Amino acid sequence: MLNNDASGELTYLLADLDAREAILIDPHGRDLPLLSALLGERELHLCWVLRTHHHDTLQADEHDQLAQLGAPLVQGDALAALHLSDGDVLPFGDEMVRIMSTPGHTPVCLSFAWRDRLFCGGLLALTACPHQPRPAEPEALWDSVTQRILSLPDETLLFAGHEQHARAVSTVLEQRRWHPYFAGRTRDEFLAQMASLPAQKIPESTF
Repeated sequence: MLNNDASGELTYLLADLDAREAILIDPHGRDLPLLSALLGERELHLCWVLRTHHHDTLQADEHDQLAQLGAPLVQGDALAALHLSDGDVLPFGDEMVRIMSTPGHTPVCLSFAWRDRLFCGGLLALTACPHQPRPAEPEALWDSVTQRILSLPDETLLFAGHEQHARAVSTVLEQRRWHPYFAGRTRDEFLAQMASLPAQKIPESTF
């Protein structure tokens, strides 16, 4: 796991060391030298670059920078071009990750399931994204979290894409019981709270 101290953004490297194949989840263009060095040091072939969400309208060169990693770039608005869809699996060595469509933080958010872990970007850490301080589609976010994320087994580990004002790792059980925006709320209550939030800054969440 790589952590950018300034933004709180997190990048995850998963690898099958026997097969020397790897994936990156939520890498950032500014980290290309470090990421390339990590892959080279361990002699890893990069199979996939996975993005839970993106803000390329604000970071115009990010897509081109990530393309330099030399692996297919999997993000929500590129699934059709890659002939991928919700539920498909992406292999690396003897491992695989499963694509989950979880819109809400942005309209085309994805989550990625690996073993008993789910990498879900900014889906639950509502206040931590430095590029977007509030959900783009609250209705879709509620459905994604309550129907897809919180319905997973209690012990499933949840990995955030940002840790600023939030924790990097939690569990489904913890979030189902104590998430400040979802636990004990109805859909209407959640949407009313989202509608009342200021446009630029919302209270800190506890992922």
